[in-house]
Amino acid sequence: MAATNKILIIVTSVDEYAKVGYRTGLWLGELTHFYDVAEEAGYQMDVASPLGGKVPIDPESLAQAVLAMGGTIERYKDRTFMDRLDQALKIADVDASKYDAIYLTGGHGVMFDFPDSPELQKLVADFHQAGKVVSAVCHGPAGLLNVKLADGSPLLDGKNVTGFSWNEETKVDRADAVPFNLEEELQSRGASYTKAWLAMGNHVVTDGRLITGQNPTSARGVAQAVVKKLQEG
Repeated sequence: MAATNKILIIVTSVDEYAKVGYRTGLWLGELTHFYDVAEEAGYQMDVASPLGGKVPIDPESLAQAVLAMGGTIERYKDRTFMDRLDQALKIADVDASKYDAIYLTGGHGVMFDFPDSPELQKLVADFHQAGKVVSAVCHGPAGLLNVKLADGSPLLDGKNVTGFSWNEETKVDRADAVPFNLEEELQSRGASYTKAWLAMGNHVVTDGRLITGQNPTSARGVAQAVVKKLQEG
């Protein structure tokens, strides 16, 4: 399988919570931190979402203190970079053969459109079954919950993973707003879930070609693990 030196990044199309008035969307740093590492390593990236088009961004991820973390503010100031988020590809139109890896970003919006997207489930399964790297961070693993492989088995069954913990959900005051407990749902699919001892601590889990990160602080570590795995061939 020839390398393409391209990575597909998946983001949400949802901009609000179903039950409350909070606005949500992509957590911008989970895109930029990954992008910085992968770009430095020589990879090109495309961005896709369930609906395509303009990508909603979680307003809390645009707070000055958050933007300052890990250089996100430099990407936010870059009009060319941000303009790319006005024209995301539509997942249904994406061909997995054109990429070496897939990366599912977080932000609470993904909890509402990732799990029940048949197009995303098929795309992730295509990547995995083609021997490519599948990765996700924070709430992004919600997009792995209902992925079934060709033999009907769940992708997550028997896998070591992480994702946004319920403790972290309560600390950011979203326990009553989210549609499910991601930590519990990952385990209910047969996955072995682990998390950092401290909330919001960096935690990345690699299980073969499946790489997951717990929270926004883990996005850079996920990127480093993805690049390492790709370079190992």
